[in-house]
Amino acid sequence: KFYQHVPAEPSQATLASVSPVFAVIKLDKEGNTTYFEKKKTELYQELGLQARDLRFQHVMSIATRNNRIIVRMEFLKAVITPEFLLILDYRNLNLEQWLFKELASQLAGEGQLVTYSLPFEFRAIEAILQYRISRLQGRLNTLQPQILETLEALVDPKLLSVDRSKLHILLQNGKSLSGLETDLKVFKETILEILDEEELIEELCLSKWTDPQVFEESISGIDHAEEMELLLENYYRQAEDLANEARELRLLIDDSESIIFINLDSHRNVMMRLNLQLTMGTFSLSLFGLIGVAFGMNLESSLEEDPRIFWLVTGIMFLGSGLIWRRLLSFLGRHLEPPLPPQVPAVLKKSQPAAGRVDVKNNLKPETFGLNRSTLTNQ
Repeated sequence: KFYQHVPAEPSQATLASVSPVFAVIKLDKEGNTTYFEKKKTELYQELGLQARDLRFQHVMSIATRNNRIIVRMEFLKAVITPEFLLILDYRNLNLEQWLFKELASQLAGEGQLVTYSLPFEFRAIEAILQYRISRLQGRLNTLQPQILETLEALVDPKLLSVDRSKLHILLQNGKSLSGLETDLKVFKETILEILDEEELIEELCLSKWTDPQVFEESISGIDHAEEMELLLENYYRQAEDLANEARELRLLIDDSESIIFINLDSHRNVMMRLNLQLTMGTFSLSLFGLIGVAFGMNLESSLEEDPRIFWLVTGIMFLGSGLIWRRLLSFLGRHLEPPLPPQVPAVLKKSQPAAGRVDVKNNLKPETFGLNRSTLTNQ
């Protein structure tokens, strides 16, 4: 037992001493940018947070702890304070482009953020939400023309078969659209969860509790909680609009699939009807072909000596086969034709005015609408 326990101690000490290192970007109110690397243990101790607050997760969440706002969404993880914004693990091509070209200028007031006159946390939250909405909008703008082009190529009544490559592309785009709908749903649920709790909205206003001057201004007439609620509602409406567009695109895919199946069923019915007609023609021809079989037997009669019998029998065979085939086709047509539309009752057939519309409203009495179908037909 002693020898088994000794080698376990160094491995446990080594695992305990290993701590992930974050590549961090720090942006302040003036837009100044600082880059550094720091261990996870040192970072959450300096920020006054817990280890689970800096845990990686792909589900979007916006939470507050110890006068800090923790934002998680996909690969973006940010910590917002009243003085600065920290972006953790920013080494991503798309994320770096946003950080270096847009975020710093937006926080410094050079962008088009509506909340520039409000405290720093408003600008940081709006910049992150705007980035998230723009990413979702970009994904939708990429999928929409591809899906419409694929559906236009598939929904064609002249096509007897469906291109499998187009169906594969449509399947991939459908999966991407499902992922986009899921992300929009998570975004909306996260924002709606905050909007439903007044205390959470109050906690997002960090400067209201740290700066006494800001707190006095909010009491005197500028309510930062209402400004935060309006900000979140604005991006919730944008996400709702994107969700409606994605839903309409999904309905268009479903309707197009129905049209494709209808076209394929129509062509399949045509082929089945043609096959049935050929089968009936073969049956009628083989039925009168029995006459030729009878004459083809090695039996002697006086008919084979007459040269006109061959043409007579052949004519009877083809004529009889044609008549039977015609009779079968008429029988098939009667049973496959769609039923006639129901007749309109005579009471509804009124004279049309010059504009071409049927004037029924003034000629029908209120008691007519309470009658059943048989009484109305008799009248």
